[in-house]
Amino acid sequence: MENKFRGVYVILVTPFYEDGSIDEESLRSVVDFSIDAGAHGLVVPANVSEFFALSDEERLLVSRIVCEQTNGRIPVVLVANGVSAHAAVELTKTMNGLGANGIMAMAPPIKSLHSEGIYRYFEAIGAATEVPVIVQNSIFVGSPMSPEFMVHLINEIEHIHYIKEESLSCTHVVSKLFEIVQHKDKLHGIFSGLAGRHLMNEMARGVCGSMPACDIPDVHSAIWNTYERGETVEARRLFDRLLPLLNMQSLYPLQLYKEVLRRRGVIRSATIRNYFQTPMDTVDHRELDVILSAIEDLMVVEGKFKD
Repeated sequence: MENKFRGVYVILVTPFYEDGSIDEESLRSVVDFSIDAGAHGLVVPANVSEFFALSDEERLLVSRIVCEQTNGRIPVVLVANGVSAHAAVELTKTMNGLGANGIMAMAPPIKSLHSEGIYRYFEAIGAATEVPVIVQNSIFVGSPMSPEFMVHLINEIEHIHYIKEESLSCTHVVSKLFEIVQHKDKLHGIFSGLAGRHLMNEMARGVCGSMPACDIPDVHSAIWNTYERGETVEARRLFDRLLPLLNMQSLYPLQLYKEVLRRRGVIRSATIRNYFQTPMDTVDHRELDVILSAIEDLMVVEGKFKD
């Protein structure tokens, strides 16, 4: 897989049984569903995968299963977030051994580090792999980075070729990165984040792809592919139809992703390990009924557990 990453790289959930243990069969189902639904690449274990609620052994188990089930059909980006450079390097080396086509990492998900510490962290990751590295600039965890600092990482550190940008000013940051990067051949692309809520704006600025959750990969890939064909009006029409769901996802991200997957028959349970939002209630579920019914024709793939 030597081609540059481009398109919809969905972030896989980690399915759990109701007792909180990992449902390996459902995880394999998520992989097949995402590929069948048109995803261009897979990413795991990231925020949507609840990496923060997984043990180190579980993170590696999930990564191994995903690589095994994908079996080279599309690229797999494995995530090596670590609390230190040492931890991230060990994860990176292990992910390399599992067959990662790319490595993604955010700054350590702990108390904010100074810029020199973050630089040394990514420098160590870049030195530990031969595959492309994606630097994730996240507002959720880790230390937010300025465009100037991210360009410094791209210019100076081997194998860093991509940014996943999901700060509060993500659209303008995308444009700024393209404007100020000195070694333009070193930056292979910028991925959008934030569940694809600003995708039309970001595609107009030249992103190479999007990294939403894996609950509706058929819809996300349809928007991307339509835009790539130059059918921008139709792409926007599809995107506008998706907005109610994207809006609701902002309230209940992990819960809603898994509930949609459960309803589509992709996973058996919508269990998450850590509730950091108020759980969805009866009214929320009724609202989701209405939202999904309005885009039912766009969700063209069913999961193996569908009744």
